[in-house]
Amino acid sequence: MNAVANQDQQTVRPQPIPHEREREFHVPPVNIVESNDHYIVEADLPGVAKEGLEITVEDNELTIIGRRTDFQEVPNAEVLYQESRPGDFRRVFELDPTIDTSKINAKMQQGVLTLTLPKAEKVKPRKISVTD
Repeated sequence: MNAVANQDQQTVRPQPIPHEREREFHVPPVNIVESNDHYIVEADLPGVAKEGLEITVEDNELTIIGRRTDFQEVPNAEVLYQESRPGDFRRVFELDPTIDTSKINAKMQQGVLTLTLPKAEKVKPRKISVTD
């Protein structure tokens, strides 16, 4: 699956999600957009607090893990209906080497993780002025 393409090259490509130590993870939906200077990845992680995030980059592979806080049980009450499934989130992307991984920025707001992945200076478009 090609999530973002840059001049016919795969830049940010989702990877298959293996089970981690027999634990089941949900795959959060993401939006990926590109500008001249960077890519933005937005991941929906409902129920995940900033403290429950683990974001790593290793060998051009970006891994997002979001641990949800457990459902708060109410004393002397039982759950009658529940649409949300318990469990944590995990998503892995293969990054193109043109992304400057040392400058990735993350922000979490209202259950949405926003990652800014800057392009390396050598691949940013630039305007060359012509002199007489």
